[in-house]
Amino acid sequence: MSNKEQHPGWSDCVPDEHHAPSEVVALDPKLVPLGGPQAMQVRRTLPQLTRSFVGAWCFVDHYGPDPVARTGGMDVPPHPHTSLQTVSWLFSGEIEHRDSGGVHGLVRPGEVNLMTGGAGIAHSEVSTAATTLLHGLQLWVALPSTSAGIERDFQHHVPELVREDGVDTRLLIGSLSGRTSPVRTETPLLAVEVTLAAGATWETEVSNGFEHGVLVDTGHVELDGVTLNNAVLGVRDAGLGHLRLRNPTDERARVVLLGGEPFDEGIVMWWNFVARSHEEIAELRTEWNAGGERFGHVDGYRGTVDRLTAPPLPAGRLKARYRWGREN
Repeated sequence: MSNKEQHPGWSDCVPDEHHAPSEVVALDPKLVPLGGPQAMQVRRTLPQLTRSFVGAWCFVDHYGPDPVARTGGMDVPPHPHTSLQTVSWLFSGEIEHRDSGGVHGLVRPGEVNLMTGGAGIAHSEVSTAATTLLHGLQLWVALPSTSAGIERDFQHHVPELVREDGVDTRLLIGSLSGRTSPVRTETPLLAVEVTLAAGATWETEVSNGFEHGVLVDTGHVELDGVTLNNAVLGVRDAGLGHLRLRNPTDERARVVLLGGEPFDEGIVMWWNFVARSHEEIAELRTEWNAGGERFGHVDGYRGTVDRLTAPPLPAGRLKARYRWGREN
């Protein structure tokens, strides 16, 4: 998914203090429209002014369930990405994906798609005619500087559904409970969909070197005793090797657990680009708007415009994001 904002905001902040591993911090989402006033909106929980990453997860958008008849669904023309990996995960609906690596496929519920835009890639995303309700996640992973310029790539995986004691899990990325996803990432990561029946509890061992975040899709859950709901992302820092989720209600709850080793590099993230400096962002913007070869060409997109145009840069200098916010 693209960040379609034509005036992407930015502001300085003072980095937050570190939290104890046992402390769960609840991050509320920001509503961001994708298009006009009747278009679909996303709930964005990362990045925040005081928290930029959970592991290398640097962008978390959560949308729907949206009736396509009202919002028009998703129609994102070709747009660029650099120095990141995008992860698409649907709960309902269907999206047609096309990219400049020659990949043309469908994103469906229960199937994870990871696209790598290292040196540069372009892609389009359009909900299909068969879609009546669109509901899912779009996640970005920052690539470390050693991998920032790798070749474009696309991976597709259908994770196994595991059912046990009122809890359903699907392992999208990483390793958990003796299972390992074949999806390749450039830093150690974890992504798991967890559905809890009414009153169910899920306890699991996790890497104590990982930060973790629990994004609530539906219902209410307690993460280590802290109640989360309403699309909140509950985050805790590295240092604990055990995680406990409980559904205290008489309704089903569904969450996505994200994790990863702390990402200590600084990145400049603006519009659809990740880079290491203001100057690099400016160069990428100019190259994309000029039709540079770095990003390739997306074949087969049939929309009202051929591609998105990168908006003007803000008047101020873009600053790097670190784990606890922007640099001073």
